[in-house]
Amino acid sequence: MNTNFKSAANAGKKNNPLSIAVQERDRNTIDLVRDALENSRAMLAYQPIVQARAPNQTAYYEGLIRIMDRTGRIIPARDFIDEVETTQLGRKIDCIALKQGLQTLKMIPDLRLSINMSARSIGYQRWTRILDRGLKADPSVAERLILEITEHSAMNVPEIVQAFMAGLQTRGITFALDDFGAGFTSFRYLKDFYFDILKIDGQFIRGIHSNPDNQVLTQALISIGAHFEMFTVAEMVESESDARFLMDIGIDCMQGYYFGVPTVRPRWLVDAENAKRSA
Repeated sequence: MNTNFKSAANAGKKNNPLSIAVQERDRNTIDLVRDALENSRAMLAYQPIVQARAPNQTAYYEGLIRIMDRTGRIIPARDFIDEVETTQLGRKIDCIALKQGLQTLKMIPDLRLSINMSARSIGYQRWTRILDRGLKADPSVAERLILEITEHSAMNVPEIVQAFMAGLQTRGITFALDDFGAGFTSFRYLKDFYFDILKIDGQFIRGIHSNPDNQVLTQALISIGAHFEMFTVAEMVESESDARFLMDIGIDCMQGYYFGVPTVRPRWLVDAENAKRSA
């Protein structure tokens, strides 16, 4: 293909209506996130992860980042994280999530909490300072903090992630591999990571009670977790039938709308507000 033809083809791709629409959407999303962060409109929504053998007992909570637009609408991370994850805004989001998570752990002494982070934030000085200050202020926080790294993010820089995890696990911090099975894991790396928790991607879990293919795949993923002595968590559990099937095949924990939706007003915040009113 000659150079002129390549240039014309690339220019056509950049200028076609779909590309222009995608670029405009991404710009709007980045502007929305930047405005929310600059005006302190970012927060955590908390969702319970329950024990499979005792679904009425919460094993821990996940703190999921949310932003609020100028109208007061709360926007979940899935609507913006892909556009900002590789940018400086992505690092700022990880810092905010960690800071708010550490504050919550300090406030609620019996709480275990997982916080999401990108492997790109490893070595980011502001993130590291927030973690060090939080652990120094309350050493018990380390054993109650779980850091979740997505499978895709971890596999981009496996050696860096391994060293990062090893250093923080000696301080008592737990690590979870998020979205396990989504298609990026190199199993030659998995045995070297020493994740404590494997979170099985929701695409295999939703409707699993009636999907033979996903049943086989999920059982295989649970077996991998058991082999490496990692707890397994099923994401996106949305029905009683799915929950019962997962219990029967040996999942350790479950997370999803069937057990509780993410909320910016968790029970401990409501309890604290009620206590103030009663005082």
